[in-house]
Amino acid sequence: MTNKTVKIGQTELGTGHTKIAVPITGTTREEILAQAKTVKEAQPDLVEWRVDFFADVVHREALQDIAEALKNSLQNMPLLTTFRTYQEGGERMLTDEDYFEITKNLITWQQTDAVDLELKHDPKQIEQLIQAADQAGIVTIMSNHDFSQTPAKDEIIKRLTQMQAAGANVAKIAVKPNDPQDVLTLLSATEQAHKALDCPLITMSMGNLGKVTRTAGKQLGSSLTFAAVKNSSAPGQIQIDRLRTILEEFEME
Repeated sequence: MTNKTVKIGQTELGTGHTKIAVPITGTTREEILAQAKTVKEAQPDLVEWRVDFFADVVHREALQDIAEALKNSLQNMPLLTTFRTYQEGGERMLTDEDYFEITKNLITWQQTDAVDLELKHDPKQIEQLIQAADQAGIVTIMSNHDFSQTPAKDEIIKRLTQMQAAGANVAKIAVKPNDPQDVLTLLSATEQAHKALDCPLITMSMGNLGKVTRTAGKQLGSSLTFAAVKNSSAPGQIQIDRLRTILEEFEME
């Protein structure tokens, strides 16, 4: 099966070279906009705004204000907006009610090109968010993170399959390797899921042990990788300039 492509702003996942995303992790309005300026200079394919780092994320007016300011600052640079829950490696522990309200508002304001939705949440509410995002022309990336282990290959494929079945445009999974075999498990699952599913995938094995998975996307089926400019949002992220050089070497025709 040929994987369909998905456009996030001007960036098209699932075709061409492995795309690179970098995070914005500021805790204040000023920090967020300062990081946005630095990120723009690095020219990634996608910017991920981690709103869980924002100190005033639960205050609707403050969140709307910075969402609009950030989108204006980035101009045409594609933006993915993510509230990562504490249980999946995020900065803040909120109720499910708060999680859904924040994500719904981000979709309603239409100041982002894509939103992250975590697989673990209530399927009916996730379905409503996916429908709202579709109507607003916003791409949905469904994600799952395991910071303690690497699930079995069949389980990884099952979760990615569930994301596609839920209606997400892109399926993402990140796992922790505890030995080299775990890295091979993630890569094998990615390759198999890439053949079986009809949506772009984003997969990675975290930390230093899993760094190879951040550079082998095109060969095995992961469409996007995450890098750092100054601030990283997950263990194992490589600096963007270094990562570009590695990808160019690996993806030479």
